[in-house]
Amino acid sequence: MRQHVRIPVPDGDSLAATVALPEGTAPVAGWPGVVVVHEIYGVEPDMLDVMDLFAERGYAAVLPDLYSHGTRIACLARAMHQLATGKPGRPTADIDATRRWLAGRADVDGARLGVIGFCMGGGFALAYAAGAPPGVRAASVNYGAVPRRQEELRSVCPVVASYGARDQGFRSHGRRLQEHMAALGIEHDVEIYPEAGHSFMTDGHHPIAKLALFPLRHGLVRSAADDAWQRTFGFFDQHVDQHVAGE
Repeated sequence: MRQHVRIPVPDGDSLAATVALPEGTAPVAGWPGVVVVHEIYGVEPDMLDVMDLFAERGYAAVLPDLYSHGTRIACLARAMHQLATGKPGRPTADIDATRRWLAGRADVDGARLGVIGFCMGGGFALAYAAGAPPGVRAASVNYGAVPRRQEELRSVCPVVASYGARDQGFRSHGRRLQEHMAALGIEHDVEIYPEAGHSFMTDGHHPIAKLALFPLRHGLVRSAADDAWQRTFGFFDQHVDQHVAGE
């Protein structure tokens, strides 16, 4: 079940967001929760589908529209600046506001949260999780940017990530993430799929991207997507849903 909500942010404005909840009554402790961070294209149908997938597995999922806090052009410019500099900016603050809003719901267990992102959102999800936000037990990073300095990820939670070997723009980031996580001793599951390119996990219809972003080999690859989702849900079930207080 989807709901449209407004999430307050510290400057007095608010974010548009969509929530998907599991069927039935929430358990006494509350559902585990997940923040979904969209691709550069914004809140598209395939990103909404991601929320539904998590809700079907018993997670309360929220997808904030990072382009709704100000004008779309200004929001996109801020997002690109954060990706280019690696310094936390408004997108990170908006993701944190979303996490706090989700954790504050009576039907959600704020100690059992995850964050997942795709493309631009994958980089944001990783950068956000590296700040060790309260209650975030796992991060899923899918064809997202990875910082060069491994020290920036020293405090990150366990990470599951998926990249495409045909994605000439981001496949090196997948290898970098594998190296960083191994060197830091952080639990991880990072896979680079030989047959996949960029945005291979969701069925997004972006015809211009498929033409303009040829080096990324943009588009759904069902076999890789199915395996990536199986790994992602298994990782979240272990680290988020089955998290025990005090661990």
